[in-house]
Amino acid sequence: MSKFVIHEHEALRAGRHHDLRLERNGVLKSWAVPKGVPEELGVRRLAKQVEDHALDYGKFEGEIPGGYGAGKVRIWDRGTYETKFWSDTKIEVTLYGKRSRGEYVLRWMEKMNSWLLWKR
Repeated sequence: MSKFVIHEHEALRAGRHHDLRLERNGVLKSWAVPKGVPEELGVRRLAKQVEDHALDYGKFEGEIPGGYGAGKVRIWDRGTYETKFWSDTKIEVTLYGKRSRGEYVLRWMEKMNSWLLWKR
């Protein structure tokens, strides 16, 4: 099983949002989720893929200084996950966290130039 973390990020520019990070190939693949990772079945949320982060970043809590991404970061949830399916346009995982438990899907939406995230 691989690790995941969900950071709650109170960014000065982007406001409060979640950052979903999934361990894959030695890095944390990351998506900013403006309205937060859904906790209810079927609720769809926009998820913008952002740069990969080092694995150590999964433990980070604190203040990001001025510039892009500035603001407070805390761990909202973490745990392990199991990959059900992973391609360039669709990711299916089962999260085993304290708050986020169950099957989640990330689906690339070309017309929106973004991903959608939902709990299934």
